[in-house]
Amino acid sequence: MSPRSSTVHHFEVALQEVESRVWRGIQVPSDYSFWDLHVAIQDAMGWLDYHLHEFEIASPTTGELERIGIPIDDFDDEQPALPSWEVQISDYFSSENASATYTYDFGDNWQHTVTLKEVVERIPRMKYPRCVAGKRACPPEDCGGESGYEGFLDAIQNPQHEEHDRMLEWVGGSFDPEAFDAKSVHFDDPGERWRIAFREG
Repeated sequence: MSPRSSTVHHFEVALQEVESRVWRGIQVPSDYSFWDLHVAIQDAMGWLDYHLHEFEIASPTTGELERIGIPIDDFDDEQPALPSWEVQISDYFSSENASATYTYDFGDNWQHTVTLKEVVERIPRMKYPRCVAGKRACPPEDCGGESGYEGFLDAIQNPQHEEHDRMLEWVGGSFDPEAFDAKSVHFDDPGERWRIAFREG
């Protein structure tokens, strides 16, 4: 949470290509970095931040898509992504440049549409970030992407399915795809999350 910014960015984050729409409305301080926004999305959606992530958004100066995330130079034909902790969301998101794609877990390839809805004044004594709305549970980690998630739901909702018992055990005994309560969302400190992810030793 930042004490400096007098405004907040209100985003809608929607998971792409799932049959029943999974989305969140979140408000974050306008001086957040893309790393900070990543942590807020993870916490609001219900992901566990086990995997790599990346934003794709148009450059406000050139209009070309830029990648912002964790720089990895494993691919000879691509420039590494810009470090997300060094790039401010306010330098990219605006009413004219309101949308980005956020990809989490390059294996399952969960893609989210991140849309700036508005920039509003900070409410005095309100804690930010905050989740203000949303619907439906986030898919479980490592369930195999959109097609794997559909198969998972088919299995747990049909007691006669051959994978019913195994999938329920795998997910911890129960899973309600319709369940979500914005008031139950807890946001971690993005600085602490960064230290955990990148501290040496």
